[in-house]
Amino acid sequence: MESLNFVYVTYILSTPEKVWNAIVDPEVTKKYWSDPLSKNPAHINVSEWKVGSFWKHVRMDEEKTVDIVGKVLEVNPPTKLVISWARPDEMNDESIHSRVTFEISHYADGLVRLAVNHEGLDSQMFNGISNGWPSVLSNLKTYLETGKHLAGHILL
Repeated sequence: MESLNFVYVTYILSTPEKVWNAIVDPEVTKKYWSDPLSKNPAHINVSEWKVGSFWKHVRMDEEKTVDIVGKVLEVNPPTKLVISWARPDEMNDESIHSRVTFEISHYADGLVRLAVNHEGLDSQMFNGISNGWPSVLSNLKTYLETGKHLAGHILL
């Protein structure tokens, strides 16, 4: 089976610490992690954010549906986070997990470069995240720069 990779880079008027916090703090993620084309509510990412700990991507619906799970592979606040990424029913088969690397760095005065590299994807997951990451990361940028979410996004 072919393994696919997806890379997205954005530049945000912020600080590395605020970008880091936006990625790992569930109170912040629920303010931007949603898809304006989807009927699904926002999500939060829940973990201790320590190497070896589990993380889960939880839908903020009544059932608190877990859509994605994984392990924290590398943590270097506020510059790098690496996590594995899997469907909940595939959690026990690490050979099919994809891997997400968030790299956060100063770019220029007041400007942060955020690179998200999602590698080892199957075609179905690649199709989903190819729409998902741009939407989520654009909303993250807008939220950090303006305090507002993109039109159509759910804010809890």
